[in-house]
Amino acid sequence: MGLTPGGRWIGPLFAVLGVLGFSVKAILIKLAYAWHPIDAVTLLALRMLFSAPFFVAMAWWSSRRAAARPLSRADWKGIVALGFIGYYLASLLDFMGLAYISASLERLLLFLYPTMVVVLSALTLRQRITRRALLALLLSYAGIALVFVRDLESARDAAALWTGGALVFGSAALYSVYLVAAGGLISRIGSMRFTSYAMLASTVFVLLQFAATREPALLRAPAPVYALSLAMAVVSTVLPTWLIAEAIDRIGANSSSLIGSLGPVFTIGLGVAILGEPVHPMQLAGAALVLVGVMLVTLRPRRGPARPAAITARDA
Repeated sequence: MGLTPGGRWIGPLFAVLGVLGFSVKAILIKLAYAWHPIDAVTLLALRMLFSAPFFVAMAWWSSRRAAARPLSRADWKGIVALGFIGYYLASLLDFMGLAYISASLERLLLFLYPTMVVVLSALTLRQRITRRALLALLLSYAGIALVFVRDLESARDAAALWTGGALVFGSAALYSVYLVAAGGLISRIGSMRFTSYAMLASTVFVLLQFAATREPALLRAPAPVYALSLAMAVVSTVLPTWLIAEAIDRIGANSSSLIGSLGPVFTIGLGVAILGEPVHPMQLAGAALVLVGVMLVTLRPRRGPARPAAITARDA
């Protein structure tokens, strides 16, 4: 099916804006940590509180569409379980990790999730790892090793770097588990409907953790932190989720995935411009290897079967 004239520029524009929105998230989190002594659980609770009304509206709208079918008890169980794994636990580890490592390293580590999906699919779904995928794995993890070695050389606290790296790597691993497990459910009920319900389920888990471990007074943060939390909810969660979905609809998953590779580039640039994070040629070389490796996994050959896109709110 050919692209419409509008789709030739609107689709790519939506994809770029969506990726940029997702890329800003780490910058906003680092700014919140720098401006106010707030912990990961409280900051995540604020983000989810601000985003929840939007996802309620998305859930209502997607459920009223003619193609929306009633959800079974098994569907609801799957939504809650996957919301717990893919949006609550993964997001919590990500927010915690950003207290220790740079926004640039965080984005590169998260960007590894397609390579993890390849490995998990081979282990659980008995899918063969092709030579192309194996090369992608080698390039991606060699790139991360380069970036990590450089960060260790310049780190004041090597233990903090290892802790943050492990937390964010765990976040990417949990998200890859979510993707492998969620494919069938997403295809049955639709990506937008699934995402909105799963995000609302994760909001409940976040707020339960906050209620059990924190004092309500901690939610009374300074206005700049509220502004950052609202920006995380709107600019880095709700809007890019819709923009990427629209881009996939207009230009396809393959082209959207290619544009998605700009994410780490955006985050590295924003980290330098806004946070003053240093960049070394060795880090850029490592980032390039990661980008090439992930693109080899994400972009399917033309002759191959279509691979479902998995760009959702978790990328925020």
